[in-house]
Amino acid sequence: MSRTALDLWVGFFVVIGAAALLFLSFKVGSFSGFNSGPSYVLQAPFDNIGGLKVRAPVKSAGVVVGRVSEISFDAETYRAVVRFTVDARYAFPRDTIATILTSGLLGEQYLGLDAGGDIDMLKDGDTVQMTQSAVVLEKLIGQFMFDKAAE
Repeated sequence: MSRTALDLWVGFFVVIGAAALLFLSFKVGSFSGFNSGPSYVLQAPFDNIGGLKVRAPVKSAGVVVGRVSEISFDAETYRAVVRFTVDARYAFPRDTIATILTSGLLGEQYLGLDAGGDIDMLKDGDTVQMTQSAVVLEKLIGQFMFDKAAE
């Protein structure tokens, strides 16, 4: 095999390897692409968001229905406000419950939506009133240790 052919094959495999790394980084980073389609924005206040991050999935019944778009702090109520986009194909009732959940034991956190039974649906800019904050493992362990010490 000539030197030019060998260089060509090495270059080919380097390009394939770089493309594979790029693909894996998008998959791990939950990259959804640029064709998100029509959506609407909702917000929900939480006492504690744990490790929830921007771009985290919003799931309902295990199906990704949106993404977290912004996390801010409300200085008047001292609560975190999570703004998220929901695909326009999915409508949720006004009494929907937003919960911060964890994938697996120590996995990433995501926003879960449990639909209620109200006839009226949430619209763009509405606030989900019923929320359940993240379960913080350190607080649970500290509370368990404190309760054991009190016995």
